[in-house]
Amino acid sequence: MPQPLEGVHVLDLTNVLAGPYCTMVLADLGAEVTKVEAIPAGDGSRRFAPLINGESYCFAVLNRNKRSLALNLKHPEGRAIATQLAARADIVVENFRPGVAARLGLDYAAVRALNPAVIHASISGFGHTGPYAHKGGFDIVAQGMSGIMMMTGHPGGRPAKVGIAMNDVAAGATALWAILGAYIGRLRHGHGRHVETSLLEAGLAWTFWEAGAWFGAGEEPTATGTRHRRSAPYQAFRTADGYVTVGANGDKLWRAFCTEVCARPEWLSDVRFHDVESRLAHVDELEAAIESVFMAAPTAHWVERLDRAGVPGGPVYTYAQALADPQVRARAMVVEVDHPAIGPMNLLGVPVKSGDALATIRSPAPWLGQHSAATLAALGYDDDACARLFAAGVVHDARRPA
Repeated sequence: MPQPLEGVHVLDLTNVLAGPYCTMVLADLGAEVTKVEAIPAGDGSRRFAPLINGESYCFAVLNRNKRSLALNLKHPEGRAIATQLAARADIVVENFRPGVAARLGLDYAAVRALNPAVIHASISGFGHTGPYAHKGGFDIVAQGMSGIMMMTGHPGGRPAKVGIAMNDVAAGATALWAILGAYIGRLRHGHGRHVETSLLEAGLAWTFWEAGAWFGAGEEPTATGTRHRRSAPYQAFRTADGYVTVGANGDKLWRAFCTEVCARPEWLSDVRFHDVESRLAHVDELEAAIESVFMAAPTAHWVERLDRAGVPGGPVYTYAQALADPQVRARAMVVEVDHPAIGPMNLLGVPVKSGDALATIRSPAPWLGQHSAATLAALGYDDDACARLFAAGVVHDARRPA
């Protein structure tokens, strides 16, 4: 069965994480993604260590299934090539600072004039309107300005960044569903569309429980460590050799946790722990009581007891332990591909499973400009014209023979 986006052409004008994540998923879904990279260094993430045989492993895990065209967009002929690709594309994705795409002639208005049905997506730090539209934005800036850093970490501590680039990935995922929605709209109604999002609003849009508490009661969300704001026990607890998470917030789960996991039936009659509201009001005492039990045995012991009692819980892993977990391996979340420069390498797998080829990893990430010559040929440039463009520095292939 064909993949859902097979035959869909995407012009990828993005860099580093938010945009490349979005276009990676489009490529996983079968789209043909041509990634335009600046000469001479390419995507900014190509400089990220570790480098294996001159290729960034970080770049390689994020840019699978794509074709690389190394192009000088400051050169008129380079812009002309990009314009030709945009005119043929079904989807154009860019994450320039607002205004840059227009100066390059690659903004929605310019592309729509040549390609009225195009879906054009923009990702930026703060969006294309509002007082911060032309302000540069990085993930850490967006985490700080969305309130997320003030609600992450432990009570009384300094603001903490989420361990991953959360707002970057949120923006990429938000752009992705906007693009797919717009593309479905084009299939049904025949018209193109411009969609845009930002690192700030994409992350802010994920703060649902916090929004409910603030809008409903004026409650400012603060850092709670691993605790839930509305349920208890629902957090990580220290064990003899690490930590274990527990989600025993409902009455049935709480009873099983007290009697079958901890062997402390007396907690059921303790007025401090009578219901969720009481446990939240005495959450420090609850944590101390549970950890006084859990510290007597290792994490594996408590995971086994939680599983046997039907109480949700699990170990708190290091990243290495997470990638080695048998469930992660059984679900093919670590896969191996053969990169033309790096050699055999591991990637994160596709997190959506389907009975057929919904999303697949078909090819490794390209080296810089690997498909420059092939892209020019597809646009109708003959060998002499290609050679001239390479010689003039309009296009580039990092591994092209002299």
